[in-house]
Amino acid sequence: MNYQQMAIPPRSEHLWRYTPWPRIHPSSIDEVPIAADVIFSLEGRESFETIPQAADNFDDIARSFLHATGSSCHRMVISEQSDPIHINARASGHIAVGHLELEVKDSAVVFIHISGEPEWVGLHITGKIHPNAHLSFGFINELDSNSKFLRCEDWTVERDAELEHATLSVGGFRCKSDMRTTLNGTGASIRQSITVNAIGARHDDEHVEIQHLHGHTYSNLVMNSACGGSSHFIGTGLLTITEGADKSDASQVFRNLLLSEKARAEAIPELEVLADDVSAAHGAASAPIDRNQMHYLMSRGLNPQEAQSMIVHGFLLNAFSNLTNKCLIEEMRTRLTVHLECELRR
Repeated sequence: MNYQQMAIPPRSEHLWRYTPWPRIHPSSIDEVPIAADVIFSLEGRESFETIPQAADNFDDIARSFLHATGSSCHRMVISEQSDPIHINARASGHIAVGHLELEVKDSAVVFIHISGEPEWVGLHITGKIHPNAHLSFGFINELDSNSKFLRCEDWTVERDAELEHATLSVGGFRCKSDMRTTLNGTGASIRQSITVNAIGARHDDEHVEIQHLHGHTYSNLVMNSACGGSSHFIGTGLLTITEGADKSDASQVFRNLLLSEKARAEAIPELEVLADDVSAAHGAASAPIDRNQMHYLMSRGLNPQEAQSMIVHGFLLNAFSNLTNKCLIEEMRTRLTVHLECELRR
């Protein structure tokens, strides 16, 4: 459906409750602005294949809007095992939009690092993991602190395929992510971790949907956020096990660390289970820093800022504990460590 024919979703709709569409739209909500392209580049590899966008068959307003503002799509097919692939996504200007399509037929490790100083940036990623293939995917958001960021992802994981998905979100002023994965075959699995460091007045809304369409599928979702200043983090997760998808195993855990009295965090895990013989679990917790931990570290010679930084570091690193690929874990932890060290020096 064309974007301009769509009704603006109400705040009663779960997806748009905390970040309503008018707040993430870059201009007047009834117009489609002209957007520059997000520039994708590869480190030490050939360029992408550029293809026309497919027809707009989206019933979701965010995806339809990104389709309307973008003219082409960058596509990469990974058909054999290789060294880790690093994709740099550079956004600039007033409004920038990018579309990226990944198709994985073997084992691969892919990192996307988005940066730049646009007023508004939108990114739509689609991916297909073929049967018996394995993708370890890391996404690092280091946009300018004044940028608005809309991110949509759609993944399909086929029979006996695996997806490990890690997000590190430390950039942007107002961020809205909508990530959806379909486990489309017996033995398909996803391990997903999201780490958010919210400082100042930063607003970060991370929404995840995982669908188990077949039995003997597995999903594990972990979200950790540290919120300081007057920041606001929202983590929502919907795990759906469809009728007949017996022997599926689904879990999600949300943990929020509140570093100031004005910081806010919402943790909203949801399960929709329509099969009988499954394992499904969820949990959520929000709390300030443990005073006993602070006291212990300060008694060892650290000042309050250093002690808090060490606690935050360990807490956020823990979000990657559900991953198994060593290269993915090391890269995400290194990026997080560098970010926190830079924050400590400010």
